[in-house]
Amino acid sequence: MTAAVELRDVRKDFPGGARAVDGVTLSVEAGTVFGVVGHSGAGKSTLLRLVNGLEEPTSGSVLLDGQDLSALGERRLRPVRRDIGMVFQQFNLFRSRTVLGNVLYPLRLAGMDRAAARARAEETLDFVGLAGHGKRYPEQLSGGQRQRVGIARALATRPKVLLCDEATSALDPQTTGEVLALLRRVNRELGVTILLITHEMEVVRTLCDRVAVMEDGKVVESGEVYELFARPRHATTATFVRSARHSEPDEALLERLRARHPGRLITLPVADGSASLDGLSELLHVHGVEFTFVHGGIAEVRGRPLGSVTLELRGETAAVDAVVAALSVPYLAEAGAL
Repeated sequence: MTAAVELRDVRKDFPGGARAVDGVTLSVEAGTVFGVVGHSGAGKSTLLRLVNGLEEPTSGSVLLDGQDLSALGERRLRPVRRDIGMVFQQFNLFRSRTVLGNVLYPLRLAGMDRAAARARAEETLDFVGLAGHGKRYPEQLSGGQRQRVGIARALATRPKVLLCDEATSALDPQTTGEVLALLRRVNRELGVTILLITHEMEVVRTLCDRVAVMEDGKVVESGEVYELFARPRHATTATFVRSARHSEPDEALLERLRARHPGRLITLPVADGSASLDGLSELLHVHGVEFTFVHGGIAEVRGRPLGSVTLELRGETAAVDAVVAALSVPYLAEAGAL
């Protein structure tokens, strides 16, 4: 597929020697949703500013639809920026303008005829679920409604790429789900490529097709979302994944489980291509081992099963060892060593 956004060995240094982005190479395919996740200070926001042309790379290239942004002068860069929409964490709406006025702003700035701009703005507000709200002001709206206005404003110019800067961080969980569903509609129905940065793996799990994990300005791991959730290779990725995979017990829960279940606790991840629960009962029966399901769950990530089960195994030590050995695939972990 064609890359809508491409970064080639991009580095960004700031005065004083601070390096915010360090040799990043990424390719965001047209029509996909690509997430960049990392802790504060990882370089995510700087990367986004490089993509929208607000920062120039110290070295390397940033390309939009094959055009190297750093090779364009300000005059040629301005129309290219119209192909990029931006959604902010804190909405960034004009308080003195109505909802309709906020959405009209980029259209009028682009020189669109007043009547055509109004029709486009009203159509976009209808798409984001805010038909009839045009005369209201931002202060009269809920946080979720304000973010919908922000999305409408970003979509009004019909961009090819939508950049989202922690677009759900200021929202409650229910509203976050609604905004993510809207962004998925933007991607599927309008064909807009979405590049979002976040520190929330739940956002990645729900919305993204692919993801890159950043640490200290570098991409430490990237790939298809399901694969990173099922088989994280880097420690930073594993930490983020664990925060979204609630089926795995943390240390505090393990201590409580051990107090109630004196047998041997094991956690068996469930994912495509890893250990299967099929035949588990027969295996336990053959070795004379009893079990109790003590924790876990299985959910879907990109339409595929992912989760884990924690079991208490009871029986002769040798028999339990035999069961554990039979289940010993790379993704089996004894509870307490996660």
